[in-house]
Amino acid sequence: MTEQRYTMEVIRSRRKTLGIQIAGPGRVILRAPLFMPEAEIRRLAASKRDWIETHLQRAAERESQAAQVNKLSWEEVRQLAELAKNTLPGRIRELAEKVGVSYHRITVRNQKTRWGSCSSQGNLNFNVMLMLCPQEVVDYVIVHELCHRRQMNHSPRFWAEVARVMPEYQRAKAWLKKNGPTVLARMPD
Repeated sequence: MTEQRYTMEVIRSRRKTLGIQIAGPGRVILRAPLFMPEAEIRRLAASKRDWIETHLQRAAERESQAAQVNKLSWEEVRQLAELAKNTLPGRIRELAEKVGVSYHRITVRNQKTRWGSCSSQGNLNFNVMLMLCPQEVVDYVIVHELCHRRQMNHSPRFWAEVARVMPEYQRAKAWLKKNGPTVLARMPD
């Protein structure tokens, strides 16, 4: 039997099922229903050990790759923010028409983990680092956030809405999954 080289933290909430999150190299979060017995949580986690170890290995590889990237200067980040403020609003307007939704304020932020978000009030936030991504990826993130104006979740109906507007969205989503951590790692410390 191999030695376990990671920590597991249990967070309980009103959810109905156990969720497993890789929170970084060597760190696993188990999100469990409030009254699920501890023994059941550990048994389910043990049954997913191969999955956990595979994804921990991927997280360690991404962190290693990120450590080797050239960080941007704060001046370069400022220039990217200006570019985003000048180019995103027009593209958001075009894509909002395709989605068939309205929105309120657009904000560009320096974020370490998120590409975008949409509030229940319709405020859209986008990561300045999107400006380092291919246009197809930028469009995907915009469409993704605009579709949250129809569905504030990631249900099958949400993904059907994304696919209706951008049938090839899976390609951009895969690009972000593969290359996104390296792009985000370029943000200065």
